[in-house]
Amino acid sequence: MATVEMNGTSFEVDEDGFLLDYKSFTNDWVEYVRQQEGIDELNDEHWKVVNVLQDYYEKNGIAPMVRVLSKLTKYKLKHIYELFPSGPGKGACKMAGLPKPTGCV
Repeated sequence: MATVEMNGTSFEVDEDGFLLDYKSFTNDWVEYVRQQEGIDELNDEHWKVVNVLQDYYEKNGIAPMVRVLSKLTKYKLKHIYELFPSGPGKGACKMAGLPKPTGCV
């Protein structure tokens, strides 16, 4: 178990840098992941993906498959990769504070 810090807030993460506790999600976490992902600035489309991922996770206990995420956001998969260069599983789920996905995300 590792710890990362952003703006004075510490976050416990797993070996891949995902939050260990979804309830630890804060805007400081988002800022940390944004920097790690090399995203210059977050826009409404980034937040829509994050919010959809969190809503789905809270209802289902898992992250949605890529096709489901694309359908729910109405964004083509290519566009999601433009928003999150490391992909929906690594970048978007990490930013949303979800655990590391185990399936096809």
